[in-house]
Amino acid sequence: MMVRLAEERDFPGFLGLAGQVEHWFGPMVEEAGFHDAVREHIRRGAALVAVAPDPDTGAGPGAGAGAELLGGLLFGSEDPVHHIHWLVVSQQARTGGVGRELMRDAMRRWVRGPAEVEVVTFGADHPGASASGARAFYERLGFTPAETVAPGPEGGSRQRFRRIVTDRP
Repeated sequence: MMVRLAEERDFPGFLGLAGQVEHWFGPMVEEAGFHDAVREHIRRGAALVAVAPDPDTGAGPGAGAGAELLGGLLFGSEDPVHHIHWLVVSQQARTGGVGRELMRDAMRRWVRGPAEVEVVTFGADHPGASASGARAFYERLGFTPAETVAPGPEGGSRQRFRRIVTDRP
């Protein structure tokens, strides 16, 4: 697996990832706003993908056009506060360290302390909270639960998680 900056050719892969989690996050695959957000993050160099080596050629990760994505991340910054706008790992790659590698790369690439990194994830009562493992994932990475925020588009509860960075991660 390799993590790299996303390219326009990765757009269909983002839609594939989104389709796997719409039941938790609400509609994305057919939503123009989501399409625009993904393309804007790619254009700004603020999107990462995790890719596996091409199984046919053995060439480097994601060598072929339209390589299947193991995961994707959309990032934003309003220094000194940084935001994980979206992080999804494909169902078949979950628990394999893909999310951790995407976060490690994002932190290395874009975060310099002192700073805060925030992510909005499921509230404790949301069915996706335990099924996805998202809350535990962020806690293992040093994030702490913070304030409750507006419900997601599907109506489920959401909570902000925050990590304080004192120097370069």
